[in-house]
Amino acid sequence: MDKKLLDILVCPVSKAPVEWNKETNELICRSSGLAYPIRDDIPVMLESEARTLTTDERLEK
Repeated sequence: MDKKLLDILVCPVSKAPVEWNKETNELICRSSGLAYPIRDDIPVMLESEARTLTTDERLEK
């Protein structure tokens, strides 16, 4: 994930910063509790495409 892109991306729901999870290749927003997929190196920042984080995932840091 490009660091410059990651620095400007925010969650479309909460407007909070997102963090990249290398293992799942997702952008995580703990504020909204959503994980946005990255497909073909392109973040899919649509709420309808995001999955809901588990309680454990929301608490991880």
